[in-house]
Order: sequence, then C-alpha cells, then structure tokens
Amino acid sequence: MDEVHPKDVGTDADAFERFYRAHYERVTRFIARRVDDPCTAADLTAEVFLAVVDTAHTYRPRKGTVTGWLYGVARNVVAEERRRRGRDLAAVRRITGRRLLDAEGVARMEERIDAEHAARRIVAALDGLPEKTRALLELIAVDGLTVAEAAAALGVTRVAASVRLHRARKTLAAVVEPEPVYV
Repeated sequence: MDEVHPKDVGTDADAFERFYRAHYERVTRFIARRVDDPCTAADLTAEVFLAVVDTAHTYRPRKGTVTGWLYGVARNVVAEERRRRGRDLAAVRRITGRRLLDAEGVARMEERIDAEHAARRIVAALDGLPEKTRALLELIAVDGLTVAEAAAALGVTRVAASVRLHRARKTLAAVVEPEPVYV
C-alpha cells in the first residue's frame, strides 16, 4: 500500500480511508498508553483522525515524517482532553466538596503512598522537567519514536530535541541512581 500524503486526506475520502487504515493501530496504541478508559480512548482516537482531516494542510515533509506529525496531532488531542477533564473535575469538586475516608480507607491510602515512594521520586523529577522536555521523553521512551520523529511531533529541531533528551536523562538518572553517600 502506498503511503498516503496527509494533504490528500482532507480532500479525498479514499485517501482518508487508506491513511486511517495505515495509522489506526499506531494512534490507538498512543492513546491507550495515556488513557485508561476504553470509551475515552475510542473517542480520542476518532478525534485524532478528525483533527488530521482539519489540519492535513499543515503537514510539511521537510519538518519530519508523517508519523512524527501524526503523533503531534495525537498529543494535542490528548492534551486538550486532559485540560477538559481538569476543568470538569474542578467543577465537580466545587459542587460536591470532598469525600471523607474512614479509618480503614486512610490506612489503605497510607500503605499505597508508602509503597509508591520510589515512583513518586521519578514522577516528581518528571514534573520538574519543562513540558516539552517531558513530552519529548514520553514520545521516545514510551511511544518508541526516534529523536527526529519526536522533534517533528513537538515542532523543534533534532538538535534541540537531542539536547533536551540528554538533560532529561541526566536529571532522571540522578533520581533513579542517586550518588552514594559516604559516611
């Protein structure tokens, strides 16, 4: 099957279908790594392909691969969903207040918090990274994109992406393997 150029997707139904079939699994995996609800994952996957139709004219081959561009579109769709969900949760909290835990619930939560101590250190280190650096690390480490593809998805140069990746790895290595303390 020939590679469908994104610019054709916005104007040709057959091209859209070929593009959809060629990239559906990749987009679904990308979404499933970021969303744990099957209905939301299906909705977001559909939204990605709707966004592809709307933004197909923005694809520039010289800036990167179709995959990199498509992951950039998917990343934007997921980010918008997170923002929407955050707004929804804030509204629900304002309306309902907080639910109280009983003693057993507090004990279970304390156990979970203790068990996740190491993971919280890594998450805190990730949170300390700039947004685009964290996104770059996710695209490479979680989604398996190359540095060039991730750079294209984020709209930065390959050199900038390489520098960000080096800094992120250095930051995370310090958290995962802290320097020994000599007594």
